[in-house]
Amino acid sequence: MQAGRFSPQARIVVLDIASGRVLASRHLAEAGVTLAAPGSTLKPLVLYGLVESGRWDPARRIACDRKLRIAGRPLNCSHPPADPMDARQALAWSCNTYFANVAGTLRPGELRALLAPTGLLAATGLAPKEATAVLRDPNTHDETSLALLGVDGVLVTPLELAIAYRWLALQLAANPNSPAAQAVREGLADSANFGMAGAASLGGVQVAGKTGTASPAAGAPSHGWFLGLVPSDRPRAVIAVYLPAGRGADAARVAAELLTHSPLTQAQR
Repeated sequence: MQAGRFSPQARIVVLDIASGRVLASRHLAEAGVTLAAPGSTLKPLVLYGLVESGRWDPARRIACDRKLRIAGRPLNCSHPPADPMDARQALAWSCNTYFANVAGTLRPGELRALLAPTGLLAATGLAPKEATAVLRDPNTHDETSLALLGVDGVLVTPLELAIAYRWLALQLAANPNSPAAQAVREGLADSANFGMAGAASLGGVQVAGKTGTASPAAGAPSHGWFLGLVPSDRPRAVIAVYLPAGRGADAARVAAELLTHSPLTQAQR
């Protein structure tokens, strides 16, 4: 895979799902030490864990007027006007209101318990001198919502997110017919087909994935993420893109450019 020509600072990691081996990378060392707020990339990880444990019904629908403010921080949704969404739709359109409601069901310490099994909170062993994620355990509903939405109280590296999405891919493969797997798999596929990560589908490979946008402080420039499973029907690789400056949609475009030059593209023709 070739690195994006218009994104020289992008941290890019491609992992083999079966082995966990790095198949391709750009700025691998930086991907191991760059700590940044993960934005909406945490949503499918938390959703899977809660549905799998019976703590959340994926058929439950939440209405969203696209206006949301938490602890004085504006987190308005950018998706089109919509009827109340279920889990699949909320994931496809990355609805902050929906996932703030999900956060309202979490008990103290539960967010850490949901994220720890994914490998997100520990060094991956894939690069030397790695940084490790920082999670400030939330004590209030607002703090839990901000952490689950990936905008405050949590910092992760691109390598850690890649490992977490490999864990997710393995879970989806091991439990393909579970309500958790169906909601997350279909939501991620919809996201990359026509939802918030739709730019990722321009690479000629069927992909399921999630974008994320966050900033180090209110009013500061944003950084962008894309985490994808390719090909979406039977994922073989995780692609992680982190842009130090930009938005999740920009990271999805970088992923599409990479996939245009991927052997997976030829395999689907």
